[in-house]
Amino acid sequence: MSRIQLLPEEVASQVAAGEVIERPASVVKELVENSIDAGAKKIEVMIRRGGISLIRVVDDGIGMDRDDALLCLERHATSKIRTGHDLAAIATLGFRGEAVPSIASVSRFCLTSREHGALAGTEVMVNGGKIEYVRDGGDAPGTQIEVRSLFFNLPARRKFLRTENTESSHVEQQIHLQAIGHPEIGFVFVNDERVVHQLPATANLRDRIRDLCGSELTNELLEVGDEKIDGLRIRGFIGKPGVSRSTRAQQIVFINGRAVENSTINYALREGFHTALMKGQYPVTFLFIDMDPAAVDVNVHPAKREVRFREPSLVRDAVIETVRRTIETGRGEWTKNFDTGNRVETARVSFPAIHNHQPAIDTPPLIAPREQIALRQDWPALPSQPQPAKVRTEPEQIGNQQSEPGNFKILGVLGRLYVLMENESGLVLVDQHAAHERILFEELRRRMEEQGVSAQRLLMPLTIQLNPRDGDWIAQNLSTLQKMGIGIEPFGAGTWKIDTLPQFIRSSDPLPLLRDIIDELRQTSATTSKLRLGEDVIATTVCRHAVKANDVLREPELVRLIQDLLRCELPYCCPHGRPTMIQISYGELEKKFGRKV
Repeated sequence: MSRIQLLPEEVASQVAAGEVIERPASVVKELVENSIDAGAKKIEVMIRRGGISLIRVVDDGIGMDRDDALLCLERHATSKIRTGHDLAAIATLGFRGEAVPSIASVSRFCLTSREHGALAGTEVMVNGGKIEYVRDGGDAPGTQIEVRSLFFNLPARRKFLRTENTESSHVEQQIHLQAIGHPEIGFVFVNDERVVHQLPATANLRDRIRDLCGSELTNELLEVGDEKIDGLRIRGFIGKPGVSRSTRAQQIVFINGRAVENSTINYALREGFHTALMKGQYPVTFLFIDMDPAAVDVNVHPAKREVRFREPSLVRDAVIETVRRTIETGRGEWTKNFDTGNRVETARVSFPAIHNHQPAIDTPPLIAPREQIALRQDWPALPSQPQPAKVRTEPEQIGNQQSEPGNFKILGVLGRLYVLMENESGLVLVDQHAAHERILFEELRRRMEEQGVSAQRLLMPLTIQLNPRDGDWIAQNLSTLQKMGIGIEPFGAGTWKIDTLPQFIRSSDPLPLLRDIIDELRQTSATTSKLRLGEDVIATTVCRHAVKANDVLREPELVRLIQDLLRCELPYCCPHGRPTMIQISYGELEKKFGRKV
């Protein structure tokens, strides 16, 4: 007796449905994508009990005649592709012809559709995959689909659904994604007879983001210039430095209008923000990437959530470059409020009185001249030490400066840490430790990139076992590793000998750190500095040597600190991603004091 048998059609349909339809949100995603592909200008979604009891999707798209309405219920029946060659260049959201029959096989399903200009439409009722009736319908042009009692014939699958509130939140998240991805389409979302969203079609993405996420977040976004890089068109919005989340919930990326997840893009976003992002945090992005459909494969995941690029390095480098340009553009706008014009005015405030009456004259300058830094024994041995600008301490340097529009006026120091300043927009608070960290970090990194890393020869060489793939990568990048102070050479089959390490590596067991460096360098783009590996160590080093809380700075030192900070590449955050400056506008102050609603 043969042990291999064909599955009954009913069972095969349920198996296929399990791959495509995970929960009510999956149903909404597939049906809304079909509506978008049909050219809908308005889409209404209604659910009850989290979508378990009812899901209704109504659109005003092109509609279907009777033949198409019946044929769409057959598995692998689709209008999106015709031949195998079409799979290599998919330009629509749907293409497999699996969603509608899969949904119909696990629910009580009703489809009503009518073409524009047709006298009558078609209504088809399906119960658990079996057609009950087909008749004429009189609904408006477009398509309406009702899905009732989801998984009624799969009780085991139904038990895996979460609470109604959880399922509702997943449905709402899908509406968010589709609405952001297609701002030219109006969306209405009704949950248990309550209108949650009523979004009119908008001409621009910013208005749609404001409607969904609020003006507070929208005001913290930087617009990505609509430019083409290597055949890719990248546009949208990214959060300003310091605007981040602990999860990727608001890291939204669209490829040709499809919301996707991709590790290459995730890495590129992280690399683009770089030190403007705290570790463990993720950027806020609404990023759209338009590219040749033949250069991306969307047929690699049952739910089409993941994609694969033909040239991932090209996409990665383009995203990194775009994010960097956007942040640099945002830096210009940011510094308008913090532009000193090489001048800083100080208010007539007694700084010693602010510092708990400790005489400033007895406190050594914390922004030390080069000769003082060179005497510090705990500073890492590098080709040359970072040199904060030498500060002149003559009192007349401050008194002779004149106030100019947009200049700072230093008011004092709060808690021996926060420098209080006034500019045209209101009150500015500067974290003196974070500011000095950023200054020292960029200076030390620049010197390392220009002069290389000082290395030390090991008394006893180390050996490391690497697989053939890693070994081949090291062989191709020996010159880069040597510039970074790592002396490594083959030492037998699969073994490499390390006899030189950068002097800033102080670990008692450097091999784990070296493996991390190799893994990190493998992910860097062609345009990324290969000295990026030392930045975590540099950040830790400058943190020890930057001015601390309770360190008293004289007036000239405060002035020079602000001026040096504003000359940095990323002045608004420290190397760990924390903000260096906070602006409190006059409007915010007036609200706090009840002078303005």
